[in-house]
Amino acid sequence: MAEMELPRARIEALAALFPAWEERRILFEDEHFIAVDKPAGISTHAPDERHRDDVVTRLGAFLAARAPDGAPRAQPYLGIHQRLDRDTSGVLTFSRSKAANPGLAKQFEGRSIGKTYVAVVEGELDLPKDGALRDMLAPDRDGRVRVLGRGSHPKAQQAVTRVRVLERRGARALVEARPETGRTHQIRAQLAHRGAPVLGDALYGGAPAERLMLHATKLELRHPTTDRPLVLDSPPDAAFDRALLGDAAVAPASPEDVEALVRAAASRRYGVFTSEPAPHAFRIAHDVADGLPGVSIDLYADDLVVHLSDAPIPEELVFDGLARLGAQRVYVKRRPKHASTIVDARGGAFAPREPVRGAPGPEAFLVEESGAPFEVRLGDGLSTGLFLDQRENKRRFAELLHEFVKGARVLNLFAYTGSFSVVAAAAGVRSTITVDASAGICAWARRNLERVGATEPDHAVVEADCFQYLALAAKKAQQFDAVVLDPPSFSTTKASRFSADGDYKKLAAAALRVVAPGGFLLACTNHRGIVLAKFRRFLHEAGREAGVAIAQMKDLPPPIDFPPAPGREPHLKSVLVRVG
Repeated sequence: MAEMELPRARIEALAALFPAWEERRILFEDEHFIAVDKPAGISTHAPDERHRDDVVTRLGAFLAARAPDGAPRAQPYLGIHQRLDRDTSGVLTFSRSKAANPGLAKQFEGRSIGKTYVAVVEGELDLPKDGALRDMLAPDRDGRVRVLGRGSHPKAQQAVTRVRVLERRGARALVEARPETGRTHQIRAQLAHRGAPVLGDALYGGAPAERLMLHATKLELRHPTTDRPLVLDSPPDAAFDRALLGDAAVAPASPEDVEALVRAAASRRYGVFTSEPAPHAFRIAHDVADGLPGVSIDLYADDLVVHLSDAPIPEELVFDGLARLGAQRVYVKRRPKHASTIVDARGGAFAPREPVRGAPGPEAFLVEESGAPFEVRLGDGLSTGLFLDQRENKRRFAELLHEFVKGARVLNLFAYTGSFSVVAAAAGVRSTITVDASAGICAWARRNLERVGATEPDHAVVEADCFQYLALAAKKAQQFDAVVLDPPSFSTTKASRFSADGDYKKLAAAALRVVAPGGFLLACTNHRGIVLAKFRRFLHEAGREAGVAIAQMKDLPPPIDFPPAPGREPHLKSVLVRVG
């Protein structure tokens, strides 16, 4: 297929979805001082080296790119005197020159700066008459702090926050909090201790929400070099209205509303867009976590794929909103309400072959991920040929295979189009076996493998039921250094029916029997009814059933473009199981 020789590049129109920073988020700026409105979901500093997605990096890149033509574009100076938690939004300041450092340091260290936050809480808030919360806080487990009762603690520090209720809607309230001290998690811990945790604050028992509902709305200080008073304001966004209203919240009312939500979500994927090597396909908005319940959106080069699952937002409104982003085409996948429902995935009602916006495009094309090309078909059923939530697992998988140099033997079960096998082959392993029950999918996997020079017999693709294949492999005493197990939540083949909730343990035991000593099993499930603790229990019990000594089990986090809603687990649970 000559038209599929090279991966398609991303177009400039969609690149605009991932700005380093937005001009509108600069609240004040001069040569000595800058104040910005930090979105939720971005760290102040200390970036992941692979995903440089913190405020300092992004704001610095924006300021450097804004330099006049011909001017040097060195990284601008940004001095850190204040931090906001990753999931807290609002006013954040930096010095722009070393001359500003003493003035800012004196004010922050001397607590002369007025700080005002707003939060949405749930519960009966028990406030003293003067509204002043006075507590002793001490470090607790898992990154939390604890409000002390009687007694003392060697690391206890006093925390004072003045709180008042601005608006109440049933059990929920919008509150203003003015901290007079600057302790870690001060507002969150004190409000939770008074019976009204912040929504989205899973660490302190807050009810689920699309984000942590805490926002630094005002900072009152003096300019660090001129000493003139400054009041920096940042009103909370519409997420706070939605959180306060709860079930009465109104869905987006126009394509412009949808566009704004998607642009905000896409901006939070800047770290994915700028990673090296940068993928051509990833998720730009993920359901409730991005304020779009029942709606998730994937980018494939210059096309968008929208997944709808019992969404309260009208479909046409979503499609029109996405068309405003500049994509060439928009495809739709309508997920059945119940995951166990087996549907005709290629039927027009669930997955139309033609786009719902834009002119029809090529039936198949290539996108690049982890440096390898993969064939995708955006109009071919509910899936496209590439599971985007497995991107980070494939990167980790390739790194782990380096332990075995080129001698690794890899078994990829429920392999779909063979992406883990492709990554393994590209890493130079000795052999891969790719197993799937569908003849058409196996042919697709062969094409993907051939594009990286991986051909049979060293890189075999087998059309088979995975349970039957594992039984035969164990009977032949075959062993593999790495096994990938990522079955669907529910499936039906000619030989068997599979339900992850009822059958995963038996399947994992069969897989562990063919893992060589010192090897590993990468076990995954996207069954929403299987929480991580239950999944780990399945794997422990599978090890005992298989008579295999498990040396280590390590939980693997989801990629940053598939964030769980605060207080909820990721839909994809991944555990690396090492065999002793």
